[in-house]
Amino acid sequence: MSSQRSQHSPDRTHHWASPRAITSLVLVVAAVVLVLENRQAVEIRIFVPLVTMPMWTALAVMLVVGIVAGLLVSRPRK
Repeated sequence: MSSQRSQHSPDRTHHWASPRAITSLVLVVAAVVLVLENRQAVEIRIFVPLVTMPMWTALAVMLVVGIVAGLLVSRPRK
């Protein structure tokens, strides 16, 4: 008698549908929709100059500024 292995052996499972992968996919889709829906140019006053850029660019810049500020605040002092 020989033991037969099932086609779906536990060591060959696919993890593409993990919660992390699904969350990542949802976030990427949301980012693409944000960019596509916010392509119109907006005027933004930065101190004195008036800058015109797509809304998604302004939002992306503010996201980066927020991340950098958060990292600077949360870094332990020497």
